[in-house]
Amino acid sequence: MFITDRDLLMLEPNLFRDVGWLGQRLFDGTGGISGTTLTISPSGGVNLESAGVGAGHVVVVGGLPLEVLARTAATTATVSKLRADPDGAAIPPGNVSGVSAAVWTLRPQIAVAHEQILRLLGIEPGDTAPLPGQLTEAQIVRPRSLWLLEALLTLNLVYASAAALSGGDSPMTMRAEMYRQRSAAERSRAVAYIDTNGDGTADVARYVGLAVMGRV
Repeated sequence: MFITDRDLLMLEPNLFRDVGWLGQRLFDGTGGISGTTLTISPSGGVNLESAGVGAGHVVVVGGLPLEVLARTAATTATVSKLRADPDGAAIPPGNVSGVSAAVWTLRPQIAVAHEQILRLLGIEPGDTAPLPGQLTEAQIVRPRSLWLLEALLTLNLVYASAAALSGGDSPMTMRAEMYRQRSAAERSRAVAYIDTNGDGTADVARYVGLAVMGRV
């Protein structure tokens, strides 16, 4: 996949607080923060390690969504306020203790959006025996060029699900439509860089929204 949960947070800062329930709950308990270190109290025998929480996830601590930069132990992680640059320095969120701490992930929805993009590029997801000349996902270089499209498609899926429960002209319905329009616009200009000869360097730039026909 080209994105993680934290990338969705860049576009929707309140996503995991408002509609995180549409995803999978990995951890739900209590915790505290000192500097950039989150320490949680295991809930029901589940800790950060057993839940698979790591870099790229989002933890909501006392109602504040934070990036998980790294899991440092079974009950501790390095966290940060949302950074503009995913490679930037951690931003301390402030010290708190004894507050709610929950980790939800939207990776299932991200996976659906990811497969949509691959098929638009003529790549069959998970294809381990491609036909001669058929592209595979491994040939995509500079995958970060596709992060925005994958994020917009994911948010459309998420808010469409929320809209189905709220109905009518609810804010969720309007958000779903907004992301449908934004993802359609981004699809028309998103470019995938492809390495066709295996030298590790892109030699083809393919627009995601441009259909490619071939004989099989």
